[in-house]
Amino acid sequence: NPIAIAVPAGDQPIVLLDIATTVAAYGKVKLAAQKGEMIPEGWMIDKKGSPLIDPARASEGSLLPIGGHKGYGLALMISLLAGSLNNAAVGKETIDFNMHHDLITNTGQAIIAVDPSAFGDPKEFIMRVKKVVKDIKNSSRLPGVQDIHIPGEGADQLAKERRQNGIPISQELLDALNNCARECGVVPLYL
Repeated sequence: NPIAIAVPAGDQPIVLLDIATTVAAYGKVKLAAQKGEMIPEGWMIDKKGSPLIDPARASEGSLLPIGGHKGYGLALMISLLAGSLNNAAVGKETIDFNMHHDLITNTGQAIIAVDPSAFGDPKEFIMRVKKVVKDIKNSSRLPGVQDIHIPGEGADQLAKERRQNGIPISQELLDALNNCARECGVVPLYL
């Protein structure tokens, strides 16, 4: 159950937190499987609670929550908002789109938008956000730390690079996309 929170920061990059509520996102497990690599111990457990490091066996286990019981609680609350609140599936009712590519998923989404002007002057809000970002960036650093990063800076930089240089695609992903294209009767990609 991922969570994303975006806060505008005027002429600076949006402060953006976009995370899985598990130790690793399932996409990283799928990527490791495509590359034939093992995943680190501590990402997943099997049905008996033993560490699972072979991503090819991911369907036999579960990703572990971030932060132990607190992460589990956060994931559960997101699931209840995204599923129960809007009549989508929750828990065992949810169709795992990673295992059932041919089924329509019944997952839900919860989107909450907050209008800063409902709480006061939006320009003042942006100024306060920018001040917090500046204060954090100017904080004392531990030895060896060059820069303090704000959530979203990396994504902003990556988006700029990708717009300029394109999006790299691994051979494994290209092969998977081309197989999908052939199954759908679409012309495969040739890069």
